[in-house]
Amino acid sequence: MMLQRFVVRLAALALLAGPLAAQNAKSSPAGGFLVGDQISLQVEGDTLFSKMFTVGQGPALTLPGIGAIPLAGVPRVEVETYLTRQLGRYLKNPTVHAKVLVRLSILGEVEHPGFYAVPADVVIGDALMVAGGPTRDAKVGDWRIERNGDRVWAGDPLRQAIAQSMTIDQMNLHTGDQIFVPRDRHDPEGTWRIIGILVTLPAAIYGITRLIH
Repeated sequence: MMLQRFVVRLAALALLAGPLAAQNAKSSPAGGFLVGDQISLQVEGDTLFSKMFTVGQGPALTLPGIGAIPLAGVPRVEVETYLTRQLGRYLKNPTVHAKVLVRLSILGEVEHPGFYAVPADVVIGDALMVAGGPTRDAKVGDWRIERNGDRVWAGDPLRQAIAQSMTIDQMNLHTGDQIFVPRDRHDPEGTWRIIGILVTLPAAIYGITRLIH
């Protein structure tokens, strides 16, 4: 049920975004590698290279027996093709599978707040589901993405990104970025308390009036 409600709310956000131009899509091109990004690498028939690697200074990917493979200027979406070519210098016709993971903190009103390594090719809405999706108290329409305390995606641009099914890579999110889902400040219990007070006021006023007269 929680997943269904979240999907419905995302669809509503998409309708709100409508035909608006994706301003951030132009200003945030597909990103390159940063230190801390992770690469899930699998080379068929070779266990030495089939594991998770973390991008180091350079940026570069250091592989056992090979050393540092530079990643500067390599788009994350092209990592599989690039590494196939690089490993082809040491292995004969390697079959390479590679996926980039971006480590994000997903905080606030989600079921399981924390740090997650999220594939760079997933859409931003799916990234939230990695943390279990929003809680019943979440205000999904106001969630935001921050970097070093500054907002990089929020409001209409973020809604446009959701509507256009932009991926983490297309949004140029970095390792260390924070997705924050705020709490809906609407307090139904408080509302009912106010209603209860209002309901009792006429009776109280009537009682006071009887005493005066």
